[in-house]
Amino acid sequence: MLNVHTDLQLPEVYRQLSDGELDERIKRAKATLGSDLVILGHHYQRDDVIQYADFRGDSLKLSQIGARERDAKVIIFCGVHFMAETADTLAADEQIIVLPDLQAGCSMADMADIEDVEEAWELLVEQFGDTIIPVTYVNSTAAIKAFVGKHGGTTCTSSNAKEVLTWAYSQKKRILFLPDQHLGRNTAYGQLNIPLEQMVIWNPHTAGLEAVAGELEEVRMILWKGHCSVHQKFTTAHIEQVRKRDAEIKVLVHPECSFEVVQQSDFNGSTDYIIKMIEAAPSGSKWAIGTEVNLVGRLAKEHPDKHIELLSTTMCPCLTMNRIDRPHLLWALESVVEGNPVNQIEVAPEIIHWSKIALNRMFQAGK
Repeated sequence: MLNVHTDLQLPEVYRQLSDGELDERIKRAKATLGSDLVILGHHYQRDDVIQYADFRGDSLKLSQIGARERDAKVIIFCGVHFMAETADTLAADEQIIVLPDLQAGCSMADMADIEDVEEAWELLVEQFGDTIIPVTYVNSTAAIKAFVGKHGGTTCTSSNAKEVLTWAYSQKKRILFLPDQHLGRNTAYGQLNIPLEQMVIWNPHTAGLEAVAGELEEVRMILWKGHCSVHQKFTTAHIEQVRKRDAEIKVLVHPECSFEVVQQSDFNGSTDYIIKMIEAAPSGSKWAIGTEVNLVGRLAKEHPDKHIELLSTTMCPCLTMNRIDRPHLLWALESVVEGNPVNQIEVAPEIIHWSKIALNRMFQAGK
């Protein structure tokens, strides 16, 4: 039986190790654990950490991979908190999920607090009646996933948002979309042809609707006032600057960017879409990409025959994702080797139950 410690801070000794010592000890710990261990690395993870990942991908794909790796007793998730929660939701009961740094959160997920969502739901149902179905982006806490599951709703990814929203509209007239207003707006407008006048924003801080441009009876999409701190940084001015500098460059952005940025881009899509677009692009093509800087840098290295640059003129890292570094990874690994894993992520059984219902509805709707 493994003992789990979740109230510890990274011992200073790990900060004092040289790069060579960190690499040597990480490799040694991985070799010691063998098939008992799986390391999952999100696409936005820093290069010096993701090199040790057994699998790379987006949050949901990695969680599904972890769930399939039934031989692994411990899954170390190099991502952020909500991702590790999803991994624990889908993993076998006997599997342990470890997040190397418990401070690696997600500002977007944190913008939808469960108490605020429950209050909003009561007020919105009071105003619109039984005409709303909740849908949450997988970039949300397990509590929010459970909430939508309990209220007949589902989750979505940036890849299957169109299919999921289409399903949701077959259930109810209106959608409450959590927590990223931009993905909801861009998908509803760009792929389902819902006019902006039929969208409103719910502000949890004022507990009221904003951006009401038409009659409330005509509202189809209620967007939670949340956003990705990284993708929000890209602006139309950045697009204008790169096009003015080079007319041949193509602008490729993530749908978590603002409506105006997505509308002015040449292409927009999920992280997987962005990767596949670059892989399929002809040699010599030029790209300015609006997404997390670690991924953009990695794509540039992997495709030296193409010109790839960050859309922004400044660095756009996911700061919380970057909290996971080699010292934290080594600490997590060696704690597992010692039989005392730190920073385990455990989701309550009831939350797992309803989260799975929400996720399973997505797997059916998003096919």
